Amino acid sequence: MVEKKRNVYSISVHDITNQATINRTTFYAHFQDKYDFLEYWMTGKFQMTIRDRLPEETRCNADNLRILIQTIFDFLMRFQQCSTPGDKQFEAMFENTMHQDLHRLLLKRINEVDTQGFSQEKLEAMALVISWSTFGSALQLSRTPQDRSVETMFEEVIEVISVNLAPFWEQTTS
Repeated sequence: MVEKKRNVYSISVHDITNQATINRTTFYAHFQDKYDFLEYWMTGKFQMTIRDRLPEETRCNADNLRILIQTIFDFLMRFQQCSTPGDKQFEAMFENTMHQDLHRLLLKRINEVDTQGFSQEKLEAMALVISWSTFGSALQLSRTPQDRSVETMFEEVIEVISVNLAPFWEQTTS
């Protein structure tokens, strides 16, 4: 049975607990409300998508950064396609959570490579710049897809990030 597409506002804790076949007490033992659950669920989907394309043991280098950026673009495009007009008020919560996850992932991956000669502050700034430039570009494109093709925007973002990170990649990849 195909269910009608529903917005976040119309989904209740009752709907969630029925679908998960758990009782409300169990739900509230883990989550404050449906928004807390939905944030947790979206974070899990986001992390799973990244893990599927870029396993934990993947090295931090230019090729894998390309894969990560493409994954972010794809995920946000799908996210926008699944959103309903009633979800607009919740998008910021989901987007903030996804961006924070991306920043943490990048910082973790950058710290795993040989970063001698780079201060922790510079590495944190690098993760911040990459996460914002990637996420912000993908988010903008997902909101206004007719302005540019995904491929064009993706290539432009890769070029900008790669040029600015060239010294780091040259020193840490081989």
